[in-house]
Amino acid sequence: MKLIYSEQSVKDLKRLRDFIAEHNPNATQRISQQFLERLENLVLFPQMGVAVRSAPDPESVRDIILDNYVIRYSCHLETIVVLRMWHHLEERH
Repeated sequence: MKLIYSEQSVKDLKRLRDFIAEHNPNATQRISQQFLERLENLVLFPQMGVAVRSAPDPESVRDIILDNYVIRYSCHLETIVVLRMWHHLEERH
């Protein structure tokens, strides 16, 4: 399995890191590391997230929760694509 990041998910991660750094600088590194560890686990356990029933293909689009954050990804035969990341209180567009 190969893990790849959409352009939007990279922007999301940077935005979340900036927000955390501004509000709780001591937590920035810890939370970033937790994100990366959870994402790396997807390679071993791609079905660990919850199916997104509202997605066009609910069996391949899944969400995992990390504390107050949601990571949305899609599973394919040989790749996992990280689609988006957000804090659960954020407005999603």
